[in-house]
Amino acid sequence: MPVRRERWETPNKDFLDVDHVPTTTAGQPILIILHGLEGSSRAKQARGFLHAAHHQGWRGLAINFRSCSGTPNRLRRSYHAGETSDLHWVIQRVAAQYPQAPICCVGMSLGGNVLLKYLGEQGRDALATLKAAVAISTPFDLAISARAFEWGFFNRLYMSRLLGTLKQKTVAKLTRYPDLVDQERLAAVRTIREFDELVTAPVHGFANGADYWTASSCRRFLAAIRRPTLLISAVDDPLVPFDVSLREDAARNPYLTAEFPDAGGHVGFVSGSPHHPIFWAEQRAFDFFKSHVR
Repeated sequence: MPVRRERWETPNKDFLDVDHVPTTTAGQPILIILHGLEGSSRAKQARGFLHAAHHQGWRGLAINFRSCSGTPNRLRRSYHAGETSDLHWVIQRVAAQYPQAPICCVGMSLGGNVLLKYLGEQGRDALATLKAAVAISTPFDLAISARAFEWGFFNRLYMSRLLGTLKQKTVAKLTRYPDLVDQERLAAVRTIREFDELVTAPVHGFANGADYWTASSCRRFLAAIRRPTLLISAVDDPLVPFDVSLREDAARNPYLTAEFPDAGGHVGFVSGSPHHPIFWAEQRAFDFFKSHVR
């Protein structure tokens, strides 16, 4: 794909790195892609949606959350599951640059939480050019998902990988911000819950981990969403324990469409054969987008 990276300087003297798949046709729809925890625009799921956008003739924009592009961001803060101001700024910028183009958004895992929380915060004030959204494998309750990382061998293995990069990036920031965190306490962190308590919450202005999870979880924002939104989550997701009452929450809001298949894992949803895989979530997302974009 003809992917091009741009660095967008943010209003607060930081930056976001954005990967583009351009289109030569004016007014074509734009897909904004949000990755998951410690992911990036180079993650396979993000690249899959960039490829799908390119195939459809759409303009694709994969956003790297602060500190996730391979270059440390400048400020003390980085990103977290409830940080929606960057997404708001990106959507406003894209809409101003391409005023005739309809905008769709897809968020995966942590990116899904950011997207749904943003849509709930905006409600009816969301831009008219924002036509539809899809959230895949979203951790609707962050406290539950933080604990789920500690259940079972493979979850703990995955958590260890995520913690490795989170801690590495935090240590790197100590050069510029030596009071950011106690390095000995950081070295002792063994779980996502402990990391959120020690780093994520205080750095981003929360009283503690519980305060961060409660304030940032998207579930309490679902009722306020006023843009067509598709929720895709698997009942067998090992990192996001399924809550059957989510079906009732979704049913109460006519703007929400819930599809909760029994299988699919965490941002998986692969069918077909090993030689000819079919990435169902990508296909379903674009079917949904095209039903709301003319």
